[in-house]
Amino acid sequence: MTNPLLQTWTTPFGIAPFAEISDDHFAPALDTALAAHTAQIDAIASDVTPPGFANVIEALETPCQPLEQVLSVFFTVAGADSNPAREALQREFSPKLAAHFSAITANKALYARVQAVWDQRDTLDLTEEQARVLMLTHRGFVRGGAALEGEADQRMQEIKGRLATLGTSFTQNLLADERAWFLKLSEDDLEGLPDFVVSAARAAGEEKGVDGPVVTLSRSLITPFLQFSPRRDLRKIAFNAFVARGANGGETDNRASAAETLKLREERAQLLGYACFADYKLETEMAKTPDAVRQLLMDVWGPAKAQAEADAEILTQMMRDDGINGELEPWDWRYYSEKRRVIEHDLDEAELKPYLQLDQIIEASFACANRLFGLTFAPLDVPLYHADCRAWEVTRDGKHVAVFIGDYFARGSKRSGAWCSAMRSQAKFPSVQTPVVINVCNFAKGEPALLSWDDARTLFHEFGHALHQMLSDVSYESISGTSVARDFVELPSQLYEHWLEVPEVLQEFALHAETGEAMPEDLLAKVLGAATYDMGFQTVEYVASALVDLAFHDGGAPADPMVRQAEVLSEIGMPTAITMRHATPQFAHVFAGDGYSSGYYSYMWSEVMDADAFASFEEANGAFDAERARALETCILSTGGSQDPADLYRAFRGRLPGVEALLKGRGLQAG
Repeated sequence: MTNPLLQTWTTPFGIAPFAEISDDHFAPALDTALAAHTAQIDAIASDVTPPGFANVIEALETPCQPLEQVLSVFFTVAGADSNPAREALQREFSPKLAAHFSAITANKALYARVQAVWDQRDTLDLTEEQARVLMLTHRGFVRGGAALEGEADQRMQEIKGRLATLGTSFTQNLLADERAWFLKLSEDDLEGLPDFVVSAARAAGEEKGVDGPVVTLSRSLITPFLQFSPRRDLRKIAFNAFVARGANGGETDNRASAAETLKLREERAQLLGYACFADYKLETEMAKTPDAVRQLLMDVWGPAKAQAEADAEILTQMMRDDGINGELEPWDWRYYSEKRRVIEHDLDEAELKPYLQLDQIIEASFACANRLFGLTFAPLDVPLYHADCRAWEVTRDGKHVAVFIGDYFARGSKRSGAWCSAMRSQAKFPSVQTPVVINVCNFAKGEPALLSWDDARTLFHEFGHALHQMLSDVSYESISGTSVARDFVELPSQLYEHWLEVPEVLQEFALHAETGEAMPEDLLAKVLGAATYDMGFQTVEYVASALVDLAFHDGGAPADPMVRQAEVLSEIGMPTAITMRHATPQFAHVFAGDGYSSGYYSYMWSEVMDADAFASFEEANGAFDAERARALETCILSTGGSQDPADLYRAFRGRLPGVEALLKGRGLQAG
């Protein structure tokens, strides 16, 4: 039987032939692909010719096509359309892949050849990009433990394998808790809920196979339920279920996994000579040190907390006016904040939502990319991994640039959140390779699908990441697209969110789902006027999470992460009516892998830049200034990780920014 994962794909633009792939193909394909990659690595390591950039570094940059194909398809469906078979495969694959890639950095003969090329770097005639790839390759080997010997070397491999297993189980436990819980609603329980929430609840009930509407733990459903339901008892039940994910006891409890992960990360860093994991992790980021991260977060924490406390007093009084004399609780905040927003800004989410049709917001994101960068998007009719997915060919001046795939709706088989990934990254070496980029979101289904303002912003955010992938123009895949410092990667995505707020964009694409009329000017003014509404709450829940993440990794690993979490929240004076955006047992950014570990702050680090970057458009000829758009593409979107991110930002803006633009953009006053 031929395995489609191991064939040369003759599909349009080399998109994975999803219709031909079954779950039975993954395991044998991975074994074959790993063997092929091992042979490729062994050939580089055992080469007897003198080591040089071409036969060592470029040889490592040469993709192992079977492995890239297997992993790109598997990790796409494992995250966005999982099932028991794929979850079992993921548990099997994680330690196997960790062992495979650990063996590469542990290969002493290979490391010796990389070191030899590094030692002669000053005598090699390398381009700036090649010099960067050499530096990153050498640094990756050293940070991966290539220079370790004996027991330390063996222990490093064990730690990497165990961390991979823990990350997979953390994700699957969280998905299991999210999938298992729902709150069935009677018709009376729907009273006070806007039509779009009722519609989403009924659709969720159908998806769960339940006769009637339900509330699930999908943010796109539970958040509006908490905003609009007048039933305080039901809000409390739903909220407590949401914050209990990963901490319900039994097999899906993530607390012990988090503790073990933190301990292993500390040991890993110390094996490499670092005092703590934060020192190790931040060395390669723009921030460089834990102190720099803490300084930024605390610069923002003070003004945000002051704003949140002032808001809490107003919401508490509103609750008193409703005859409730207890304390303002976390399940009350969104409900009373929504009522306050209607009063103060005359802005009702239920009034706004019909103007935010999913299809129209997708078109808006495309139209902005067209005006800024000349990109055109044409629908593609190709088989994908789920019926909800859509695809477009991206061109510029008639030339193929990329394939873009959108997977927008929540379902039980999809992990929570939103993300962007490249099923194939842009590269020119060893041959031209155009990207296949996917955005995955978790919006509530409806006829038509309507978005909240936060949903619309998420769509633009993820599409900003997609542009970083699609407009990449580098030679080597390892530095392509979003392969940049973690605290720089969010700059393009958060910057692109600003175009959603451009009045002319909303006037053209914010069309009412029933009447087709454009958003009225007074409603548009309310939307933009309320852009920083409740920013104290939003900033506090985010910064608290970032500070807890930093505390977990800066210093010794806590024996009990939940105790350490409580200590940090007490130290900073966390308002009682606000919870962390991601409490430890569901903090997938930090515990599902190393991506954002000791790095959750990076959204805010990037926001300092994105606020300043968009200001440069406003200081020129507005949001679609052609010169600024060219500079953005030339200096940031096309360059990937080919240069130091601080240098890239200086090239774009002429300087590095301060925190002032961020505070101004969030409507917070400097302390």
